[in-house]
Amino acid sequence: MTTRDDAPAPLDPIPEPHTGLMGRIRNYFLTGLVVTGPIAITLYLVWWFVTWVDGVVRPFVPLAYRPETYLPYVVPGWGLIVAFFTLTLVGFLAANLIGRTLVDVGETFLGRIPAVRAIYRGLKQVFETLFSGKGSSFRKVGLVEFPSPGMWSIVLISQSPNEEVARSLPGQEEHVSVFLPCSPNPTTGFFFYVPKSKIVEVDMSTEDAATLIMSAGVVQPGAAPDPKKAAALAGMANAARIANASALQPQPAKVE
Repeated sequence: MTTRDDAPAPLDPIPEPHTGLMGRIRNYFLTGLVVTGPIAITLYLVWWFVTWVDGVVRPFVPLAYRPETYLPYVVPGWGLIVAFFTLTLVGFLAANLIGRTLVDVGETFLGRIPAVRAIYRGLKQVFETLFSGKGSSFRKVGLVEFPSPGMWSIVLISQSPNEEVARSLPGQEEHVSVFLPCSPNPTTGFFFYVPKSKIVEVDMSTEDAATLIMSAGVVQPGAAPDPKKAAALAGMANAARIANASALQPQPAKVE
């Protein structure tokens, strides 16, 4: 079988861009940064939290119960261990009849102080909602049009307003309170009431939503970071940069 003379010639394969020594070093550095960066930041935050708890709890621990009294060095995390067992013991005591009675007496005493009463009740409701596991606040994630139509923002769905606020809201439609976290710090944001029909619920956990907000959309839910993929992406980015740089170089003029 012979080939036709007018058949197009096969295209030459595109040569792979040559990466010099500095390019390879840069790729290795970026790969190492991608792999070790999250680990280093996580360890730093854990160490900061342990140190902070130790600094708060250690002054309340008698010297006889501190490890440094018997050891030539300070044991990090001892304050965190003491705080954990103390809170567990308080929870155990508050779960029985005598503990509940003492808690009721303390709440009655705090309820008679005007300035402290509002602060205590508000903090108690927040802690019960976040840590009791019985409430429905911030268990669902949704989307609302904010800050303008056509632009959607992630919100954490809270609860329906109380009767006084519900009567003051315009219209007859049911409203829901939502919290819109800011990026990259999700602890700050906006709180407002939105008509329930304006909220689009998303099948996403609050942890995934927080990760998406803190990373400004870089880390998508369900996408596990892969060091090999990160290295490949770094290499592709470097190759694209080299190709763009070579394309932008001025070509020498032809001499006729």
